[in-house]
Amino acid sequence: MWVSAIKLNSLRHFIKQVQCIRCRSFSFLPQLPVSSHCQYISSDSEEGEDSSSHSQYIWSDSEEEDSSECNSTSEVVNKLDSFRKDPGAALTFFELLKAKGFRHNVHTYAAIVRILCYCGRQKKLESLLRELVQKKNDLNFEVIDLFEALSKEGSNVFYRVSDAMVKAYCSERMFDQALNVLFQTDRPGFVWSKFTCNFFMNQLLKCGEVDMVLVLYEEMKSMGFSLNQFTYDIVIKALCKLARFEEAFDVLNEMNKAGVTLHGHNYSSIIQGLCENGRLDVGYDLLLKWSENGIPLNAFAYTAVICEFCQNSRLVEAESVLLRMKQLRVTPDKYVYSALISGYCKCGNISKALSLHGEMTSIGIKTNYVVSVILKCLCQMGKTSEAIKKFKEFKSMGIFLDQVCYNVIMDALCKLGEVEEAVKLFNEMEGRQIVPDVANYTTVIDGYILRGKLVDAIGLFKKMRKMGYKPDIKAYNVLARGLAQYGSGRDALDCLKYMKKQGVKPNVITHNMIIEGLCTSGRVKEARAFFYDDLKEKCLENYSAMVDGYCEANHLEEAFQIFMTLSQRGFLMRSESCCKLLTNLLIEGYNNKAFKLLDTMLKLDAKPSNTTYDKVIGELCLAGEIKWAHQVFDFLTRHGLIPDLISYTMLIHGFCKLNCLREACNIFKDMKLRGIKPDVVLYTILCDAYSKINKRGSSSSPHTLRSNEEVVDASDFLEEMKEMEISPDVVCYTVLIANNLADAGTVFNKMIDRGLEPDIVFYTVLIATLCKRNNLMGVFNEMIDRGLEPDTVFYTVLIARLCYTNNLVDALIVFDEMIDRGLEPNIVIYKALLCGCPTKKDVDKYLSLFAE
Repeated sequence: MWVSAIKLNSLRHFIKQVQCIRCRSFSFLPQLPVSSHCQYISSDSEEGEDSSSHSQYIWSDSEEEDSSECNSTSEVVNKLDSFRKDPGAALTFFELLKAKGFRHNVHTYAAIVRILCYCGRQKKLESLLRELVQKKNDLNFEVIDLFEALSKEGSNVFYRVSDAMVKAYCSERMFDQALNVLFQTDRPGFVWSKFTCNFFMNQLLKCGEVDMVLVLYEEMKSMGFSLNQFTYDIVIKALCKLARFEEAFDVLNEMNKAGVTLHGHNYSSIIQGLCENGRLDVGYDLLLKWSENGIPLNAFAYTAVICEFCQNSRLVEAESVLLRMKQLRVTPDKYVYSALISGYCKCGNISKALSLHGEMTSIGIKTNYVVSVILKCLCQMGKTSEAIKKFKEFKSMGIFLDQVCYNVIMDALCKLGEVEEAVKLFNEMEGRQIVPDVANYTTVIDGYILRGKLVDAIGLFKKMRKMGYKPDIKAYNVLARGLAQYGSGRDALDCLKYMKKQGVKPNVITHNMIIEGLCTSGRVKEARAFFYDDLKEKCLENYSAMVDGYCEANHLEEAFQIFMTLSQRGFLMRSESCCKLLTNLLIEGYNNKAFKLLDTMLKLDAKPSNTTYDKVIGELCLAGEIKWAHQVFDFLTRHGLIPDLISYTMLIHGFCKLNCLREACNIFKDMKLRGIKPDVVLYTILCDAYSKINKRGSSSSPHTLRSNEEVVDASDFLEEMKEMEISPDVVCYTVLIANNLADAGTVFNKMIDRGLEPDIVFYTVLIATLCKRNNLMGVFNEMIDRGLEPDTVFYTVLIARLCYTNNLVDALIVFDEMIDRGLEPNIVIYKALLCGCPTKKDVDKYLSLFAE
């Protein structure tokens, strides 16, 4: 049974008590009749209906006399009664008395309540009763006394007071008291408003009082209340919150039996509940079934399914639901698009996210909510220049950019070293009435510190405090690192003391930033003193920071000593620090120590994760230490750690860069034997490497070259991709063209047929492989038509190619366009133009241009 026995018994006991209360009358309390001059006025006209008379009363010369004459309850009640035509004036008089120290009681409250009820001033009534509920004025009566005082009034007054009282209690989350008010009357023929009941139940649901919703529902049914579709909908939502879906379906049946028409939102509530409780697939199946049966589901059902699909990175299915919405003419809202854009940004598919953003703007949906997600995604993908460009584009479109958007771009600019540009944006915020927050200040302070501008950083920090902002722990951490790196250890310690005075407790990150800041600036001695002398309580994170600092300063033996000391006590630093130390030891030739570190980790039952594995191998490959990368790879596989696709890809790429293709091929075969499926990235690397073998030969060891195995050709990998149904991407197609593995025109057409968008790199390579003048300019024009912005590399290749094919006129046109776009020509472009000049006059012209 749904009903809580305790709450229900308490409720019934209260109702019984109220029904037995004597209806006392107050003979001296004047009754306010519903006269012709005070008819019922709807609450819609509540504001401003009597402003003139209200105003007259406020500025009346007799104001003081009016209030000073009233010393007793009966006098106040009579005076209020005289304002029955003017509820605004009555309220002003009521408040004026209160300000003068008069203590209102149940009778004066009853008088003002009657006036507000009869004149339809419901909002004012709710405000007055909310004040009563809050007991701001130390009232000497209870709410039940007010109801008794109004007991002789008509049902209209009683209903309005009760409705306002329920709302007043709900605003203070006093739900038990609201419930008592709701069931306090036994008036013959009195029927509660469905709107009041629904409002109360909805407030309970919003505040998580789900059990109470169900108690109320059962009680309403037992008392014969007439329920509508909205009442049932609230109950369905409550049951779904408790994951009681069978009972939610029973409510739909109850609605049918009661003759209440089921609407789309009743079905949508069940779908939404299923999605919120992890039953996404069931919710999706119901969505399909009900929409196919012609049930007009509202946007909430589709939104719930789409959002849940996006949360689970099932974006293809989410888009199929969006398509279904459009087909059924259900308008997608900002939440649908926001979920999809966030989902695509999360998985790095920025082109799809931008396409959806364009769709949003085309149908008039504001995109303020999602632009920060797009900008963050671009920055996380390393496309900071594109993020800055998009930011400017959004601004020109009139999209409101908040502090978060500005912060993303200021951070991007600071990391690019363009702190001055970040400061310009910071100042622009103030000009646009966007008040910078602590995060904005911190970002620019961090930018100054990254450039070594400590004085400017401190100046901005002081400005932030002067503007009334209290720096948070992140701001202090950034400043502490700057002081340690560009000031002194003493400055950093002073910062710690100041933080404590301001009530901000330094944390592990604060201490770590000071250690790393000192080590980065080469002041290892000060870092050591801070770590061993000043830092009284140390944790593993602090030890990790000290190891990282030693690695930065190339004090690897001290770092290794800390690692061994901790491991002898049975402790291990964070994996990132172990990874950093291991990589540095191998690069600097401390091979025995490196493998001892690995062995120690395994003995402590701390096997490196695949992420750590990938980082070590990646760093070694980047440093050109393929030999050690391979040894680490073999060491870990011997100890039962199976590398993932990323590790294999990095190692194969490392060998391919050295042209050791047999070794790369052997590792590739080992990977497939372990059941790890190659992806398009790995196949692209192999195609690129093997297509160049005839151009420069192989550097594989004699042992591997003497193998009887058949030499692999690049085309073999392409065939293998087809068999495994791995489609080439833009990068793969670019490699195919660059190495003449396929006809450029054919490759281009295949790309377009697959729905792939060529990028600037693809066009640059395509230009480099073409010889005919028409082809070159045709590709250039098509690229511009696709909205791609040529960069300096592209212009260099195009101009050089045009000059090589004796098309100097076109080369000069392209050169002028490059200048117009604000791009700086490089030495290669000038050389190409000079070599292409047919006459001495042209040579002189371009020599003077080059001099400029």
